[in-house]
Amino acid sequence: MDTSWAHLLPLIFLAVMGLALLAYVVLDGYDLGVGLLLPLADDAQKDTMIASIGPFWDANETWLVLGVGVLLVAFPFAHGLVLQALYLPVALMLIGLILRGVAFDFRVKAPPVWKPFWNRAFFGGSLLASAAQGWMLGSYITGFDNGPLGLGFSLGIALTLPAAYVLLGAGWLIMKTEGVLQERAVHWARRVLWPMGAALVAISAATPLVNPAVVDKWFGVPEVFALMPIPLSCVLAFFAVRWVVTHPGTVKAGHGWVVFAATVLIFVLAFFGLAYSIFPDIVIGRMTVWEAAIGTESLTVVFIGVAITLPVIVIYTAFMYRVFWGKARALSYN
Repeated sequence: MDTSWAHLLPLIFLAVMGLALLAYVVLDGYDLGVGLLLPLADDAQKDTMIASIGPFWDANETWLVLGVGVLLVAFPFAHGLVLQALYLPVALMLIGLILRGVAFDFRVKAPPVWKPFWNRAFFGGSLLASAAQGWMLGSYITGFDNGPLGLGFSLGIALTLPAAYVLLGAGWLIMKTEGVLQERAVHWARRVLWPMGAALVAISAATPLVNPAVVDKWFGVPEVFALMPIPLSCVLAFFAVRWVVTHPGTVKAGHGWVVFAATVLIFVLAFFGLAYSIFPDIVIGRMTVWEAAIGTESLTVVFIGVAITLPVIVIYTAFMYRVFWGKARALSYN
């Protein structure tokens, strides 16, 4: 195994980029899920739902900036290839995120007559950003295949990812709210659980069809036995969520956090499964991580900056969640 600095440095940046994107999907995923659930609540509940994500949602997007920044600076060849293939869904995602940001403030600061409009805008921005991210992921997994199978697969994930975000958002609301809204969040989680589970199974079964390289990595021997804990853990996490949402007493006993934690576990396991499936490629079938990286000297300079910036972001994020932990209060802009 090559342990030289020139060999290891691109892997370090790949790990940083992966961490940033995983953190973004989990952290911004739950507030996108809350936005998707907004039309199902009454006006007072909408305010509480927005308040539950108020201190976090903007900072959560820092991880997206970090991940894309690392891709641009450390792997510019891959960045150009990926953004060229995904410029339209990237543009749609950014429009959705901008719409969410505008609606978040204007729904309270604008005249009351406009509040329903901005609530719908917040939902629309959340849906647009979620679906665009799902399409981008599906297109990436297929190696940007624009044939019928590749487009169908991308469409499937564009529909599946918002459903997963809804479950994540419902789990967040179960932790952060009380009373009727918490009960409704349990109901929402129960309603979306099986459709999301069925969609994830279908996507997992279709992945080897659109990317044949996955077959050898997952179903060879002894790989199939070594990797078995990943799908088994996903199944256990799924049924842990089902147990909690079908036994309301579990939530009242203070164990509602299990829904959020188990859903996060599914996201994390899916991420590591995907990372294993595509490694060492950074653009599937076209470019490895070493081929995409800039020179070692340049990476070393960037590494110094990342070594300073990343711990600051992690510490700030942990501090922010610690300060604002607990049940959501009534929304206030004072």
